[in-house]
This record gives sequence, structure tokens and C-alpha cells, in this order.
Amino acid sequence: MPALAAFIRSIGAYRAANVFNPWAERDPGTDRRGQGAGARLARLRAHLDCAPSLLLLGEAAGYQGCHVSGIPFTSERLLLEGAIPRVDAPAGPLSTRPSPWSEPSATIVWDTLRELGLAGRTILWNAFPWHPHRPGNRQSNRTPTAGEIGEGTAPLAALLAAFPDVRVVAVGRKAETLLRDFGRVEAAVRHPAMGGAQRFRAELRAFARRIHAR
Repeated sequence: MPALAAFIRSIGAYRAANVFNPWAERDPGTDRRGQGAGARLARLRAHLDCAPSLLLLGEAAGYQGCHVSGIPFTSERLLLEGAIPRVDAPAGPLSTRPSPWSEPSATIVWDTLRELGLAGRTILWNAFPWHPHRPGNRQSNRTPTAGEIGEGTAPLAALLAAFPDVRVVAVGRKAETLLRDFGRVEAAVRHPAMGGAQRFRAELRAFARRIHAR
């Protein structure tokens, strides 16, 4: 699929200061041997190998989630549990951390998707696909700048071209702002981080009720 190939090229080519590219770089501070960029890209391809009905767009990759897993809103722990549709559970840990990385937002998102019967038909992405971190510390998060969010336009355009019929839900304000430029916002929900879990679940549940009623 040309659009998906363009998408893969666009995410692999990006480099910037204080940004980690999960699909093109290895992090010697946490990556176990054989679980670097190539493995993350293979998992992302498996995640996207479907005809999705829903796309959830978040803000940016995080060090406890996509930085290690290669899939937005997805942690090492969830992968090891075999909890992610279409992605085979790894034979062993992805990171050198004594216990697997676990991201609260990832757990909330996947629990909610399973509860609503949407897990198998949903793909996940971010307005700024890569991982913005504090200077000198890849195991940290920082808010992407407006300019960085703009860098996510080309990958998102390619992803939407690959899945033209997918319904798109913005998770958080930055994702909503970017999606409005594309005219593709079906709904906007609260990001589950920073105390937003209950509202995220309620708003996504309300959206699911609306689409099921049509």
C-alpha cells in the first residue's frame, strides 16, 4: 500500500535534538539485544495490519510506552501479557529493566477498548509520533512544542490516506488541534493521564454508544 509505505518512510527519517525515534534508533540505556528499532517497527506493522474502524490519536510517545514497545499507548508489560491484538507476545523482555515498563495511560486505554469491544478494530497513533525527552535523559518525558507537533503532520496525513474510512478520535487538546486541520475529528476525549482516566473512559464510552446507534 503506497500510503502506508510513505508513512513508514516518514517516521523513520525524523531526527531532532532531545527526541528519540523508536523506529530508527537504539537506546542502549534500556533496549535489550534484538529489541531495538527493527523489532519496534515490526510490532508497529503488525498493529496496523488490519482494516480499522477507529483511530485514537494521542499527544506524543512516552518513555514507559512507545519508546520501548514501538506502538503508541502500549507498554512492554502489555505486550508480554499478550494483550495487544495482532501483535505476538515477545518470547522475553524487551528492556533491561528488572521489571517490565508499564505505562498507566496505556493500561487505561486498552482496558477501555476491550470493555467497549473495540480493541480488535482500533489503531493508535500520536500527534507527535516520536518521543520528546528532557536533555540528556531519554527515560523522561516533556511536552512537545508547537513546532514539533507540526512535524507530525506528514506521518498523520500518510496514515489517514492509508485508512481513509477510519473514524478518528482525538485524545487530548494537542491531538484535537492537529486533527481539526485535517477535518477528521469524529470526537475529542480527555487524555487519561494526570487524573483524566475516569473522564476518558466516560467520553470514549459515550462515543462508542453514538456510533453503535447509527
